Amino acid sequence: MDDVLSTTPALTLEVARRVLQAAPLVTVYGEPMLDGWWHGTSTRLAREAPAPIVALGAKDEVPGGAANTAMNLAALGARVRFVGLVGEDEAGASVRAALAEAGVDVTFLLSDSELRTITKTRIVVADQVLVRLDEGNDSGYPPQALGRLAAAAVAASEGADAEIVCDYGTGMLTGPVHDALASRSSRPPVLLVDAREDGGWADLSPDLVTPNAEETAALMGVPLKRGTDRVATVTDRADRLLAVTGATAAVVTLDRDGTVLLDGTGTVHRTWARPASDKQASGAGDTFAAALTLARATGLPLAVSADFAQAAADVVVGRSGTSVCSGADLLGHLARFADAALSADDLARRLAAERAAGRRIVFTNGCFDVLHRGHTAYLNQAKRLGDVLVVAINSDDSVRRLKGESRPINAAPDRAEVLASLSCVDYVTIFTTDTPIPLLERIRPDVYAKGGDYTVETLPESPVVQSYGGEVRILDYLADYSTTAVVDRIRTPASATDDVVRLEPRSARATRAPRTPRRAGL
Repeated sequence: MDDVLSTTPALTLEVARRVLQAAPLVTVYGEPMLDGWWHGTSTRLAREAPAPIVALGAKDEVPGGAANTAMNLAALGARVRFVGLVGEDEAGASVRAALAEAGVDVTFLLSDSELRTITKTRIVVADQVLVRLDEGNDSGYPPQALGRLAAAAVAASEGADAEIVCDYGTGMLTGPVHDALASRSSRPPVLLVDAREDGGWADLSPDLVTPNAEETAALMGVPLKRGTDRVATVTDRADRLLAVTGATAAVVTLDRDGTVLLDGTGTVHRTWARPASDKQASGAGDTFAAALTLARATGLPLAVSADFAQAAADVVVGRSGTSVCSGADLLGHLARFADAALSADDLARRLAAERAAGRRIVFTNGCFDVLHRGHTAYLNQAKRLGDVLVVAINSDDSVRRLKGESRPINAAPDRAEVLASLSCVDYVTIFTTDTPIPLLERIRPDVYAKGGDYTVETLPESPVVQSYGGEVRILDYLADYSTTAVVDRIRTPASATDDVVRLEPRSARATRAPRTPRRAGL
């Protein structure tokens, strides 16, 4: 575990580089599939039936299902072992060859003559999927094949830093494989379950589960329809979700609404998906789960790991077909947020376009010198008040006037980059005055959000915002988190009596026994 990564408060380019260079060993269990994307053109209907005639062109075939998760992990720099079953057929050989070429260890990818490899072939015309053709193992898995796979699964977990169960519900992982994993005397330090029915893995006490909206609705017994406040519904039932899945934490993926992280402490962390054009993309959930597993395997905190995974998913949703996010892709994506501070003129132009699209603008400001959990919680609250969050930070000279000559610790460009990398932040700007009043008069946000022990009446900016019909909101003040307190701890040498977080050696974590599973239920 990287000590620096385990204490980092936010995702930056440097943090991402350290994660990508860590190269943890990750074992992936799940159904390997072959995804086909066959592209063509169609200009007329068939005579014999009201069906389009498609003239096929390019045929792309890539690993899908759990194999796509393994491909993403390898592309992000992990050392990967893959555990699964394919048939002794052309599709199985293609999946094996592609995984091996990507650097995935396929020692534990077993083949069986009685199986057919699962394939999903999409016929795409004019960037639209016209039809999907599914083939696979309809008759179930032979008992002897599952027995061999169970032994391979246990062997593949030895020495791993993390493991991820990608259960697509075909029956490959239930039964012998599940029982073998549950009965181990020890397991890797990080276990993530990404399953159609996460509750089926509760007895393994996973560290993380990643159900999507449909799966979460089934687990909680409530609908999660688009257009409703799905985040509030999930948050209100967090205890039930964690109890049913047996997990320490859950990251619920809500497609275009991003994700919500629930850890059982009452803390809620959101990520927001970056806008992307509508393409026939597939497998973004696999990318998210892979990146989340990688980040946790390196010791990155949960909330920052979710931001890392969201950034990786944002890369692939902008592409067509089943694709992976490489380390270079991720760094290139995050580099867009470096040197991120907009001038007041640029900000005003961009917000004019946002308003024209009917979006509600939220504005907040502060020094944000040493970012900590209190800041990220506050910014997540602010984001929920509208559609677009603008964060204005004090210039270095302004911080010195407010905080003294020893501040800021971090220069304005660095503070802007860290903030811009947060998925909840849409725009960052720097102001040079002691208050943001001139900027508020210029951009006139719909909501002015401020944290701390203020009231609307005592906030100097309130009259300006109210004068043009804007709303002032005072957010929760997290008294336990203070930049000044953080800076004091940095500058004060630790003594033997200090509360210091002791990191458990990897050797101890790797050999510890599985935790006692929690009872599922309400």
